[in-house]
Amino acid sequence: MGKGDKRSKRGKIFAGSFGNTRPKPKNNRKHKAPKEGAVEETVKKTPAKKVKKVTKSDG
Repeated sequence: MGKGDKRSKRGKIFAGSFGNTRPKPKNNRKHKAPKEGAVEETVKKTPAKKVKKVTKSDG
């Protein structure tokens, strides 16, 4: 527990990383939550690729 421990808050400050112990400030996050009136974009799903089943033959 100290500057070398990346799991503690002091260690994360020293290493310059973020996580559960040291979350990023809310105003500096990249992805902000959408507004309530915003329309969600529909994402087109690509059709699943067909897989050819191969069976082992005896002999």
